[in-house]
Parts: sequence; structure tokens; C-alpha cells
Amino acid sequence: MQKALHSQSPVVNIFIAEANHMNCQLVATAFRRKRYRVAVVGSAVNSSLAIALVKEREPDIAVVSAQLEAGPLEGFGVVRDMRALQSRTRAVMLLASRERELVVGAFRCGARGVIFRDEPFETLCKCIHAVHQGQVWANSEHLGYVLQALNPTVPLHLQDSNGVALLSKREEEVVRLVAEGMTNKQISSHLRLSEHTIRNYLFHVFDKLGISTRVELVLYCLQERQKNSAPAFALEA
Repeated sequence: MQKALHSQSPVVNIFIAEANHMNCQLVATAFRRKRYRVAVVGSAVNSSLAIALVKEREPDIAVVSAQLEAGPLEGFGVVRDMRALQSRTRAVMLLASRERELVVGAFRCGARGVIFRDEPFETLCKCIHAVHQGQVWANSEHLGYVLQALNPTVPLHLQDSNGVALLSKREEEVVRLVAEGMTNKQISSHLRLSEHTIRNYLFHVFDKLGISTRVELVLYCLQERQKNSAPAFALEA
């Protein structure tokens, strides 16, 4: 696996936002080994500098700790601001706890992956490369948290910036069932349509929303719902 990573994966430029300068230096030093195929292009310990440098240097990935200099939840604001800027940089959040609300909060803010401080450094590297390749780094437990955070009783109305519906009513219905955790076979049975038809609907949904996987679809729905409703919990310290 590591040999394949070294020979096939491009070098990924990353930015580090950590709680203190020592942590930034330790992470940057660890990435200096060529086999990781990662180059650190900057670091910061506070949100304002982090956002400024991400905007200036446009790294591929920003590894953002939940705890920054100003407090234990400041990193969530950095990831949220990155999304508001529509930055091409993808965020990976570094959490000290597997608490459900923190995991869901990270994805709500726009993170494309979540990693924990007690995991091996190799796992962080795999996460960075996976997210850089367009994947979402989330295990089944984390995805379960996200699915539970989507209230199936509230309709999903995905609209563009002008308020025009992005999906047909049938496509919205299929998306809602995916967000509830149903498989294509279950959706097929529920809607009394063939699995081939369901796959076609999902193909058109993915194309319209600019995504490529069911996990990304669930996260997209979560973030869209977050824009139009009050947050389930406060992220500010």
C-alpha cells in the first residue's frame, strides 16, 4: 500500500492549523519524509491568519485542529469560513474526541474528512490523499451520525442561488431516501421502480450537484439543510 502510494500519488500541498506553534512544527517535521508525498506550505495557530494564508497559498488540503489558539472550537469556524470563501482547498478536521456532535459539526461546517488525535500518523496521510482524490474520509459509524442528523420528516428542497429547484420532485424523493440510509434495492421497492431507474436518477442527481458518491450526497444534504435551519448545537466557545 505505501509503495503504491509513493509511486502513484501526486505530492499534496497542505496547510496546518494547530493549537500552538510546537504542534505545527511537529506535524510539519513528520511530513518531511518523501514517502508521504505531502508538502507543508504554511501553518497558523489562529483563525484570521489561517484564513488569510489559505486564501493566499491555495493549498490542496487544510488540516485544521478543532482547538486553535483562541479556544477548543475555533477550528470549526475556520472550516466554515473556508467553505464561505468557496476555496478550492479541502478541509480535514483533527478532533480530540469522537463525540457525535463534534463529528457531525465538522461535516456540517464543510470538512471532507475527520481524523482523531489517537490515530496513527499513517492514517492521517491516507486521509489526506483520499480527500485530495475527491473522496470523503468517513467510516460507517461517522456516516451513521450524519444520517441521524438528517431529520427525514423535513423535506429536502435543493435550490440554486436564485431559488430555482435543482432537482425534480422524483429526484428529491430518491435523495431523501438515500439520506435515510436506504440502498438502491430498498428505494426501488419503496418507489416501485426498477433498480436501473433508481441508478439513472442518482446519476442525474450526482451530475446536477457535482458530486460522485452517496456519502458526498448525504453530506451535501446535511450542509444544505444547515444553511436553512438553526444549528443543532453551538460551535462558538
